[in-house]
Amino acid sequence: MTTELNKVLYTAKANAVGGRSGTVVTDDGRLDVQLAPPRKKTPGATNPEQLFAAGFAACFTSALAEVAAEHGVDASQAEVSCEVDLGTTSTPGGYGLGVRIEVAVPGVPAEKLQDLLHAADATCPYSEAVRGNIPVVLKAR
Repeated sequence: MTTELNKVLYTAKANAVGGRSGTVVTDDGRLDVQLAPPRKKTPGATNPEQLFAAGFAACFTSALAEVAAEHGVDASQAEVSCEVDLGTTSTPGGYGLGVRIEVAVPGVPAEKLQDLLHAADATCPYSEAVRGNIPVVLKAR
């Protein structure tokens, strides 16, 4: 099921040339990176999975801060680690992704934090985009 946007708040634009061995540049030039396949250790290069992990971690951190504040919890010092796995699948394309998000918030017990993680997952746009498409594991530390 596709959810249509009611109102566009922001549009990000990036251009890639050369695929996993090329470059990607945002329209404002603030992100301009050399790409390399994930298992190839190319100095100064990153890969699409790292970019996805960085975006997901940042977005999830913001969603967590919002829901935590609604519950009277200060999550301003949250540490969110996002790991993105690229692997093979039995789908026609043959490849897929998996995500693991691990979060620590000083002074917040893991059990309470786990509830906040599920609430953040319900509001994070990245979580919404992948829900039902790839596995996402949430873990409180």
